[in-house]
Amino acid sequence: MSVATMQDVRVDDDGIRFSSRDDVVVDVTFDGRRVWSFWLQRDTQGRGGEREIAWPQPLRRFLDGETRLALVDHVAEAELYAADVTLGEGSGRIAVQDRKGRPLGLDKSNRLSRLFESRDSDQVAPLMDAIDTVLKALDDCGIEGFVAYGTLLGAFRDGRLIGHDSDADLGYVSRHTHPVDVMLESFALQRTLVEMGFVVTRYSGIAVKVHVPEADGTIRGLDVFGGFMRDEMLYLMGEVRAPFQEEWIFPRGTVELEGRTFAAPAQPDRLLAAMYGESWRVPDPAYEFTTPDSTRLRLNGWFRGIRVGQGRGMGGRDISPDEPSSFVRWVHAQAAPDVGTFVDLGCGYGTDAVWLGRQGRSTWGMDAHYKSYVRMRKVAEAEDLPVRYRWVNLTEHRSVLDAAADLSRLPGPRVVMARHVLDVLDGTGRDNLLRLARVLTRGGGTFFCQVQMTADRNPESHGQVTPVDLSGLLDLVAGHGGSVVDVDTLNEADPAGADNIARLIVTWK
Repeated sequence: MSVATMQDVRVDDDGIRFSSRDDVVVDVTFDGRRVWSFWLQRDTQGRGGEREIAWPQPLRRFLDGETRLALVDHVAEAELYAADVTLGEGSGRIAVQDRKGRPLGLDKSNRLSRLFESRDSDQVAPLMDAIDTVLKALDDCGIEGFVAYGTLLGAFRDGRLIGHDSDADLGYVSRHTHPVDVMLESFALQRTLVEMGFVVTRYSGIAVKVHVPEADGTIRGLDVFGGFMRDEMLYLMGEVRAPFQEEWIFPRGTVELEGRTFAAPAQPDRLLAAMYGESWRVPDPAYEFTTPDSTRLRLNGWFRGIRVGQGRGMGGRDISPDEPSSFVRWVHAQAAPDVGTFVDLGCGYGTDAVWLGRQGRSTWGMDAHYKSYVRMRKVAEAEDLPVRYRWVNLTEHRSVLDAAADLSRLPGPRVVMARHVLDVLDGTGRDNLLRLARVLTRGGGTFFCQVQMTADRNPESHGQVTPVDLSGLLDLVAGHGGSVVDVDTLNEADPAGADNIARLIVTWK
């Protein structure tokens, strides 16, 4: 096995710089303990003749002190570089750990977690117990479950949990072949598990998390991913869509994991290839799932429903949950006195909705992240304001249709406002927002929106605002039948991230 090489390595508070033509996965260790892994080429940026990679954000708060830093070829287990380094103020030894002093590291998703490599057999025993408990519960429900994803990979490849992993996964393949029947079965499974005393959280139409209490009161969650066969294709939540044969799953076999025996697919190697590709035998602590759009869209449409697109977010755009925006004051000044209802799409904390309520305006705040506006909803209730809040996901068609049917009954004329929402949504979300605004402003209502026009951002921004092309936005509005009554461009600082913004007033006949 050839070993990669690295030259001219430099480490500072910003990150790691080096020269190399190789592309292997490298572990970053502090005082001999792995904290992070990356690929030399895939995950780095080229600067002249060298490569560079920034420290991951979750690690930065720990980077103050001294450590023996090493870069290790993960597969060859060869040290490519090692040196004593000082980061930050340089006081004491760098320790990446939680408040209880337990070691932490970044998993393959760059999430800071307690990894299995830092736990002994006694510490992982409760997890093994939880796996056994949930698999038996699934069997009692008539579901033929098995260990899946990284849990199956570690068991089949090495007989143990993967050191750089942090959780356990289970799966099953339904005997049903239609998505609706598979979902009905999943909801029936959830009800049965709840009746058995388990707490169950639902991810999607066929994926749940089962919360298993341990002896010390700790709650351990195990993800259970459902799947099914259709037209000789396997669909399994977690982004699997691959040509498959039923006999590769049934009848189930077994695998050994940490000295225990658990149910597994009949041919684990076939399922692992569908999950990770043919390179699944090679350890990769920086593995990235690459899901074809066709697979993602199909699984989203069938099963994810209300969760689609929430990663982009609409809430939390305000710097302060207590101060109304200049945008809402502008909307209120522009709106006619006889407006029956204000609707704040992407309301975030819900602060603007409360401000409108204090002006005596009947208002609805709507956002995909309901936890964002919990505090302001309590404020509105305590002050007996004419303010209500409602969940909506603008990237999911059914959610938008439901909101349109519900809110179109509110007193009119209605004002719809969207502050830096069009500039955080994808194309589907923008179309849905304009469709919803069109429905809600029928009969003399008005749509007010604010977007960012340039890439320049307020350095204090906390949002995900992306600049939009104004002419393209005007064309989009026209394509949805809207008439732009007025466009204001402002060169002012905006907490959502803009210092060159546009405000539009739109109506529909």
